[in-house]
Amino acid sequence: MDRMYRRNYRHIEVRRIAGALGAEIQGVDIARPLPEEVVAEIRQAFLDHLVVFFHNQKLAPQGQLDFAQQFGQPMEYPQLDGLPECPLITPVIKLAHERVNFGGIWHSDTTYLERPPMASMLYAIEIPPCGGDTLFANQYLAYETLSEGYRKMLDGLVGMSSSLKADASRTREDRLRAAGAEHKVLIAEHPVVRTHPETGRKALYVNVGHTTHFKGLTEEESRPLLDYLFLHQVRPEFTCRFRWEPGSLAFWDNRCVQHNPVNDYHGYRRVMHRVTLAGDTPR
Repeated sequence: MDRMYRRNYRHIEVRRIAGALGAEIQGVDIARPLPEEVVAEIRQAFLDHLVVFFHNQKLAPQGQLDFAQQFGQPMEYPQLDGLPECPLITPVIKLAHERVNFGGIWHSDTTYLERPPMASMLYAIEIPPCGGDTLFANQYLAYETLSEGYRKMLDGLVGMSSSLKADASRTREDRLRAAGAEHKVLIAEHPVVRTHPETGRKALYVNVGHTTHFKGLTEEESRPLLDYLFLHQVRPEFTCRFRWEPGSLAFWDNRCVQHNPVNDYHGYRRVMHRVTLAGDTPR
C-alpha cells in the first residue's frame, strides 16, 4: 500500500489526511471543465485513497452533476426525489428541530439494491458552526487484517441486505414522510467479501445499516458473526474523519468504504447535495 502514497501526480496536489484512507485534492476548480489528464489523476487518487475531498468549491447543482459525470453514470437515489431543477441531485437535509439525521449509522450506500452505487459525491451547502463531521472506514483493511482462517470462512458467505433494517430505516423515515414517498421494501444478496472491479483487492461488504443475516441462516444464527464484523470493520485505525466547510465536496468509493455522518449538531441546519454514481453487481 505504501507505493500508492508515493505516486507522483503531475496535475493535482494530493495530501493524505489519515493513515488508513482519505486525501484532500488541491489546485483544482471542479466547477470548470477539466482536461482528461486531470480527470484521470483525480480518479487515480480516488482509487488510491478511497475517499477524496475538495475545499472552497462553488458548485451549482448542474455543475456538481457535470463534474460527477466525468467519473460515472449518475443514478436516482431510491425512494427519494431529487431537486426539481436537477432530479439527479438529492438534497440531504437535517433541520434545526430534527433529532435524527439521514443515514446516521455506519453503512455502505444502498446495499439493498442488486447493483449498489459505485460511488457518491456529497457537496456542502450549509454547515452547522460545529459538529456534523463524517467518518469513513477502509474495508480493504477490515478484510486484510482478519486471520487467514477467518477470511476463508467468510469467502463463501452471502449477506442479505434490506432497506427496512430498523436502525437504518429510522434515519430515513422523517425524510420519506416529508417527501410523501412510498417506502418500498428493497432486498438484495451480495457476497460478504467482494472483489473491487478496478483494483482487484478484496473488501468486506457487510454493514450494520443494511445487512440483516447470511443467506441460508436465520438472523439469530447470523448475529454473533455479524456483530463481530460490524465492530471490527470500523476500528479507529481503519478510519478517517472529515470536517466539512461550505463548499467542501467528498467523493468516496462505495465498493470499499463505509461512512457515518455524525449526529452531534442538534438545533442547527445542515444542507448537502448528493450525486450517486451507478455501480455493478458485487462479485
